[in-house]
Amino acid sequence: MEKLQKMISEKTVVIFSKNTCCMSHTIKTLFLDLGVNPTIYELDEINRAKDIEQALAQLGCSPTVPVVFIGGQLVGGANQVMSLHLNRSLIPMLQRVGALWL
Repeated sequence: MEKLQKMISEKTVVIFSKNTCCMSHTIKTLFLDLGVNPTIYELDEINRAKDIEQALAQLGCSPTVPVVFIGGQLVGGANQVMSLHLNRSLIPMLQRVGALWL
């Protein structure tokens, strides 16, 4: 859990993803298309990914990818991110933490 907290607190927008997950691809594409430069951790490519997935599960993330943190706060998975985007709350949230300038 300590390693996870360090990973999410060091960057403004953090996405935990897997290359093999189509929803992860969708969320990464959304942020990149918005002009955000997220830090992306591909859990199928990094060491100790199982530990990170367990820590994400302890935070209530199910499934454990994709998971998005903005400003160090858990936003959630694909459903939560898309809901925020569709109700026009995602862009103001990104602007508040300095991840997006319009």
